Amino acid sequence: MASSEPAASEFFPKKKDVRNPLVPVGAFITAGVLTAGLISFRQGNSHLGQKLMRARVVVQGATVALMVGTAYYYGDNPWQREHKKEKI
Repeated sequence: MASSEPAASEFFPKKKDVRNPLVPVGAFITAGVLTAGLISFRQGNSHLGQKLMRARVVVQGATVALMVGTAYYYGDNPWQREHKKEKI
């Protein structure tokens, strides 16, 4: 009797290659600074908490800029892909 169960590859398509490993690093740094800031607020040190929240914004902005820069560098523009498909 043949099995009618789908293969695992149908549920988990092949992932894109990671082109910039610094983006996940930036995300983890952002999460770490956020956690440290929340802990300092909880302990009553609002001055340090404010500095850490400002640092989080800077790190988060750098991570987003890195993602946009990487997409621009490698040419991953979804609008161009759709436009190219229409021409074909």
